[in-house]
Amino acid sequence: MTIKSFASILMLMLCAVVSSQTKYSSLTIPDGLRENVNAVVRESNLNVTLRSSNEMHVVKKRTITVLNKEGDDNIDAVEYYDDNKKIITFQATVFDAYGKQIKKFKKKDFKDVSAVAGGTLYSDSRAKYLEYTPIGYPYTIEVICESVDKNTAFIDSFYPVNDYYLSVENSTYSIKFPTDISVRTKENNFEDVTLEKVVLDGFLSFKVKNIKAFKPEDYSPSFSAMAPRVLVASNQFTLEGVPGHVESWEDFGKWMYHDLIKDTQDLPASTLAEIKSLVKQDASDIEKAKVVYQYVQDKVRYISVQVGIGGWKPFNVSKVDELGYGDCKALTNYTMALLKAVGVESHFTILYARSSQRSLENDFASMQGNHAILNIPQEDGEDIWLECTSQKLPFGFIGDFTDDRDVLVITPEGGKIAHTKKYKVEESLQTIEGSCKISNQGDIQVEAKVVSQGIQYDDKYVLETETERDLDTHYKEHWGYINGLSLDDMKIENDRDNIKFIESVRFNAPNYAKIVGERMLVTVNALNRNKNIPDRYRNRRLPLQVKRGFRDVDSVKITLPENFKIESQPENVLIENKYGVYKMELEVVDDSTIIYNREFTINDGNFQKEDYSGFRSFFKEVSKKDNAKIALIKK
Repeated sequence: MTIKSFASILMLMLCAVVSSQTKYSSLTIPDGLRENVNAVVRESNLNVTLRSSNEMHVVKKRTITVLNKEGDDNIDAVEYYDDNKKIITFQATVFDAYGKQIKKFKKKDFKDVSAVAGGTLYSDSRAKYLEYTPIGYPYTIEVICESVDKNTAFIDSFYPVNDYYLSVENSTYSIKFPTDISVRTKENNFEDVTLEKVVLDGFLSFKVKNIKAFKPEDYSPSFSAMAPRVLVASNQFTLEGVPGHVESWEDFGKWMYHDLIKDTQDLPASTLAEIKSLVKQDASDIEKAKVVYQYVQDKVRYISVQVGIGGWKPFNVSKVDELGYGDCKALTNYTMALLKAVGVESHFTILYARSSQRSLENDFASMQGNHAILNIPQEDGEDIWLECTSQKLPFGFIGDFTDDRDVLVITPEGGKIAHTKKYKVEESLQTIEGSCKISNQGDIQVEAKVVSQGIQYDDKYVLETETERDLDTHYKEHWGYINGLSLDDMKIENDRDNIKFIESVRFNAPNYAKIVGERMLVTVNALNRNKNIPDRYRNRRLPLQVKRGFRDVDSVKITLPENFKIESQPENVLIENKYGVYKMELEVVDDSTIIYNREFTINDGNFQKEDYSGFRSFFKEVSKKDNAKIALIKK
């Protein structure tokens, strides 16, 4: 070998080393990807191979630089598996800030735990995850996982960005499949991102580069509504050994009902007889459904099963009846079987849960959703929706966990996209009737009755299970703007029949009013001051979205100290705009009594990002008016 040839080989080897270190060094992150980030995906490759409709091979390779402690959660070094899915390779390599390898993990080094929070259902469902405590920041970690799955219903889609404060340098996705299998895709939210794609017979690939991090902003759309993604689904697939062919939601519903649900409704004869004995023969369907719902709440409890395992096939209702617990699928199916036993029609329903109000993609049938609830159709009026995992919620109340979103209702005739209940502004009502008595020393004694409905009920009903000590803490924090507050009495009532939460509270506080010489200043709103002022943004980037509106109506009798009289009082206020309404009136009854009336309404809706400043100003003005004072002077 000549010296020239040796030098060339040495140079090539050096370039390879430098190139490798470049990918792992935090120093080479492009400047544009460093803003508002906890971590940066340096390179992500997800390769799916559908070998047939009942075998899928997946290789994931992800290199991510973590810049701070908050970024540790973005490593995503976790993989679920069960009897149908096997993990072949799972490894991780850690590099320091300069790209030097400092630690390596093999498959045996990963923690292996049950993916079920108690119970024996889905006992084969497990998770492997990496438990790593970094010695410093930044660091880079490369995770490689290879798996084979007999279930092909859950094909990984392309989600290059899956969290706030996460930027992406390079991300690719590919899927290979036999030509006798049809694969569908749907692209969302690529208006500001260049998507490179290759479409061939039996092969699809997608690639993106240099995606800046999303930074959350108050009152903005959910992350899933903004992040770029390509949904991927196969028309032919297998789930738990059951083949399926789906091109529409109607097809999906037929397959799920007839192949996954229908044969699981084996209610034991003893339970069948028991539930029939509890229901009056001449009762209406709603009355029967209420009895069944209470029966379920009293008899079974919910256990959590991690998303991504456990399949979509509910366990037989006889098993749930025997064990007394189940996940959302099992408990929904159990309730449906009981309702069927007493002649009430109901339907298993798939959806995305949580307060984000994420809807199913109504024009793209695939394995979507992370939760199940029950639908009871109504010919006249709104359908009834039942959350079957809760032992506390009233019949027909779903709250912000599953409200106002598109869902899939499963019927024997097929799947149908429906929309869950939207709690209107006037339904989400809180009323306060109260009295305040001010002493000559400026102390205050208060009695208040607070009634909450709709979404505002959802915020309150959990108080029913709190201890007296916890309730004391809650009210002192709620009225934290009143110094020295001491509770004299508190009673709560959860009216589940009318879905109202009623709080009756008495408290006192010293030095509520401020005395200056011959004058006393009294803040007239003691019970319901607006404490929420949305964050200020110099350059608002995201649209304004108010997911849920509400209305507060307060009427409070204020008894003035006997040695003082009114010198001046705030003028009545009326503010009306597209965001809501604020109204405040003071009615002087006599020399010692005034009535404080307040109404505050926030409208839900979608607005332009330019509207955010006006929206925030509305809250600021409400907060200012809520702190208005009446001036008293000694007689």
